[in-house]
Amino acid sequence: ALMAAAATNLGYPQAAEELTRAGWAYAAIIDHRPLMARLRLCAAYAAYWNGQPAQAADLARSGLKYLADGQNAAQLHLLAGLARARRGDQAGARQAIAAARDARERDHHDELLEIGGEFGFSRATQAYYAGFVLAQARAAEAAAELEDATGLYAAGPEPGEQHSRRCRMLAHTDLAVTRLRAGALDAAAAALEPVLMLPPGERTAVQAQRLSVIRTELDHPVYRGSAQARGLGERVAAFV
Repeated sequence: ALMAAAATNLGYPQAAEELTRAGWAYAAIIDHRPLMARLRLCAAYAAYWNGQPAQAADLARSGLKYLADGQNAAQLHLLAGLARARRGDQAGARQAIAAARDARERDHHDELLEIGGEFGFSRATQAYYAGFVLAQARAAEAAAELEDATGLYAAGPEPGEQHSRRCRMLAHTDLAVTRLRAGALDAAAAALEPVLMLPPGERTAVQAQRLSVIRTELDHPVYRGSAQARGLGERVAAFV
């Protein structure tokens, strides 16, 4: 599961799929249902970033058969909602976010959460995922959710949590995307600054994919002729 997550973030989703299948075989043999759900989540994550949102949604929904409560169930609900969000289904996006919040609040405990790291799902990261889902659906409240996420990251982890630096940078990136769509170039540049300061060793393939959306937004007519937009675009190109 850990190697699959690393493979996806390094830009090798097919390798991630193979690693997930191997992990699934072991998890099924020992009948570890939370781990089986986690491996479905890994597979869904890899499929989404490999350009297969419908397959990702199917994998996430199948993961919910093994885990219905807790943090990782919340993450499965959000991944399952991404395919609907990409079709512009704002109601479906909001339903996935509500289901994720309900799942998180239900009592649940398993040893994966004790490991933490990749196996946990902080409230900040859940807010980022919710904002990302809403942004995919072009919902008006996406920016507010992403602002909540960046604020939670800035405040630091809650007791028993760990923050994902990767997700924190993705939250800043998607906040910048929503601000560009609203015509707020200055605010978008401010949101993106922590991302552009990342050293090369902390830059992931997933991050580069999201930054390609920034470049697309900067190509829109509203930003043509803007020296600030051109400069931001050049910095993003250099990062990638």
